Amino acid sequence: MSDRVRRVLDTSPIRRLASITQLGMVSLVYPGATHSRFEHTLGVYGNAVGVLARFAGDAGFESMVDDRLADAFVLAALLHDVGHWPFCHPIEDMRIAELGEHETRIGGWIERSELANCIRDDWACDAADVLSLLCPGSVRPSDHTSGHRFLASCLSGPIDVDKLDYLQRDSLHAGVPYGRNFDAGRLIASLCIHPQTGALAVGDKGRTAAEMMVFSRYIMFSEVYWHHTVRAATAMLQRCVFLLQHRLDLESTLGMKEAEWIANLRRSAEGSVAEPLAEGLFGSRRRLYKRAAEFNAVDGDQVHGRLARKPYWWLVALAERLAGSLSSKSGVVVHAVDVLVDAPPVKLEVDINMDVIGRDGTTRTLGDVSPVASALASQQFDNHVKRVRVFLRDDVRDEVLNKISAGELTFLIMEAIDALESELA
Repeated sequence: MSDRVRRVLDTSPIRRLASITQLGMVSLVYPGATHSRFEHTLGVYGNAVGVLARFAGDAGFESMVDDRLADAFVLAALLHDVGHWPFCHPIEDMRIAELGEHETRIGGWIERSELANCIRDDWACDAADVLSLLCPGSVRPSDHTSGHRFLASCLSGPIDVDKLDYLQRDSLHAGVPYGRNFDAGRLIASLCIHPQTGALAVGDKGRTAAEMMVFSRYIMFSEVYWHHTVRAATAMLQRCVFLLQHRLDLESTLGMKEAEWIANLRRSAEGSVAEPLAEGLFGSRRRLYKRAAEFNAVDGDQVHGRLARKPYWWLVALAERLAGSLSSKSGVVVHAVDVLVDAPPVKLEVDINMDVIGRDGTTRTLGDVSPVASALASQQFDNHVKRVRVFLRDDVRDEVLNKISAGELTFLIMEAIDALESELA
């Protein structure tokens, strides 16, 4: 680690990441998953250096990437999470208008901190170069060089320095093997430049490692990130924030450390209908909502297809309507806040497919050469790993399911969807 990198890591925006957990609600299910975004940042930086080392001496790479762009790439790896706030991803999924996405806040963190001086004094690039890699959509296409496009795909794409770290690190801390069953070193060593498009590709010798990474990602989403209890906790957090958004002044909380953010949420929830949600997550006793129904894209597509990627406010309106239907059908008093509907969010995951360059120079997609990748790439990744679930407050769930069958519950959900769509038409 060089002195200039150490100076970046010692700045307040980066040190703040040590107080924000990487996986948020996952630790309520996997107790070891309390690692920080700072730890992940170090791993992404290490992978970025590995990518530059892989292409050192490559004439095609050096014709696209000069010292200025290489410096910007290293800084982008170090700063890619600077815009994060506590529980950022589930709150972003709600699409609260005034918040935007965390990447759009990186520039502000640079300008308002000692990072600006570090970049000016130690690096051959400027903040605009870094942001052009982290937020390619904010830069005019005409300003994108082939080097910009290549390095941006190394930061965010089917195989990138971020995923190479978080899959293995999250798996390690969660105590599961799923995200560690691929050879990251061999994958980096096999990266190459696509001969036609100039994009990031994988050489034939890395095909198996890439295939295993795709499968690892699929299993990590299925068994960790979208584990039904993790999603119950996530749905509780989202509804709590939704109910309190005008009390919280969310904008003012984005610079908080995680412990401060939680304390602020609990104070704001006191005396409101959101208080049981906040206390069930962060109080002295864990009390999570329970799964009442679940639908996937294969045998539950009738419901899944109608709820996947609906706006969050729409899912809340559906939950409120469903609460009334459950009360009428079961005779159990079910309040609006007792029902949570969790569905794949509007924003899609990055596609899992990428090109594999054969020894003879032929180009095929990973899906073409791998039956495993083909099965996962043939349909949208989200539809396989992200299920639609209905959660009920634990005591209410038991009472309701003693009174109505699974088939009746599904019918009530479909009826509520029909009624809401008709009302909003």
